[in-house]
Amino acid sequence: MILKKQRVYSYKKKVTVFFLFFLFLNVIIPNTVFSISIKQEEELSKEFLESVFKHLVIIKDPHVVNYINSVGNKLVAALPPQPFKYHFYVIKQDVYNAFAGPGANIFINSGLIEAMETEEELAGILGHEIAHAFCRHISLRIKKAKKTNLTTLAGLAAGILLGIGGSADAASAVIVGSVAAGQSYALAYSRENERQADQIGFELIISAGYDGTGLVKVLKKIRDKNWFGPEQIPTYLTTHPATKNRIINISTWLENSKNKIKKKKIDSFRFKMVQTKISAEYGDKNIALDKFSKAVSNDPDNVVANYGQALVLARTDKKGESIKYMKKVLEKMAFNPYVLKDTGKIYFSDGQYKKALECFKGASIMLSSESECNFYIGRSFEALGQLDKAIKLYQKSILKSPENISAYYFLGQASGQKGNMRDAHFYLGLYYKKKYDYKNALFHFKRGMKYSKNDPEIKQELKNLKKMQVLKQI
Repeated sequence: MILKKQRVYSYKKKVTVFFLFFLFLNVIIPNTVFSISIKQEEELSKEFLESVFKHLVIIKDPHVVNYINSVGNKLVAALPPQPFKYHFYVIKQDVYNAFAGPGANIFINSGLIEAMETEEELAGILGHEIAHAFCRHISLRIKKAKKTNLTTLAGLAAGILLGIGGSADAASAVIVGSVAAGQSYALAYSRENERQADQIGFELIISAGYDGTGLVKVLKKIRDKNWFGPEQIPTYLTTHPATKNRIINISTWLENSKNKIKKKKIDSFRFKMVQTKISAEYGDKNIALDKFSKAVSNDPDNVVANYGQALVLARTDKKGESIKYMKKVLEKMAFNPYVLKDTGKIYFSDGQYKKALECFKGASIMLSSESECNFYIGRSFEALGQLDKAIKLYQKSILKSPENISAYYFLGQASGQKGNMRDAHFYLGLYYKKKYDYKNALFHFKRGMKYSKNDPEIKQELKNLKKMQVLKQI
């Protein structure tokens, strides 16, 4: 027993030394090695995120976001102190892709998550991308690209990472005006980058309690997708080279490490519920309907299948049928706040506002730290004609989550209905600003000034627009 503990301690010590070594290579060595400083990368990160958010749909559903972040942060916990906070995003796109942007922003496509079978696979791909961010590989590629303008670099980075050779529409939209598409390959990772990310990612994965097989399985899925033809080649293959060799290397590491890996129990049910949410609400509607209809037919009591069927039926405006399937889910998961919230959404869209309100209130007790429940309680009060309550709930939602864009819109609308035109235009201005629609934002801020002259908040927003140099674009 003592010998076993010593081996575990020795292994943990090796992992620590391993990360400290890479920390020395990537953080302690002067930033001239990377050509851009941490501060410059932070600025680049802001420009990069704006490019991504403008051209792609990011899934903001807390059920999905919280889960992806919980898996990602479990892996990040094994790293030494970092210069950036890690953020994880799911892109609504049926393309096999995942990438690490500047400033430790990690993206994964919904299509790749749908193709997975277990949380092991999700952890595998996230661990690899976290390792790219940890090594600051994007900074190295930027240095080689020899560009200096951050806006140009942001467009270039977004273009290559969003998909040269794969799903090119969004990527081309970002790249045009930045650099020629051929030059953008300068940001594709080298084989050395991939090997380093695989090594560090592998250590992260097993340190977090996974057995490491997930990375091999998901890479095989990506490689196999290549067999369908050039027009369907996964974007991942164009930015992450040598997939075949990487699979062989990782398999060897797995074989050599099998005696020291201590796998923890993984909640596979939670993965399946989130994956179902993604397929049913954000995937191809017809494919999802066929998939879940067959699943329910084969196993009528399957909770996950009924959950998917309920969500996809709600998308097809069959609210009565949808509620029937959701009730079957609630029989076994009455205290699951996400199921309660989804049930409330279906009742709300069916015009059953009182029932919706009950569901949202129940979910909010268990999700007290989330803003979305407050937002939907506000929507329910507004639908029931209780505008004062609705306004308070929208304000509460914004305080908890300033990035809940929809809350600004409905707060503006409700304020207008109450005759408070200053707040109506102010919050609508914030709504459009957050959507990068600066023309409409400017319009509403100027109208708001007519109702409240020299208003300090509105004046500050107008100054912010000028500072962002967006007025030239209007």
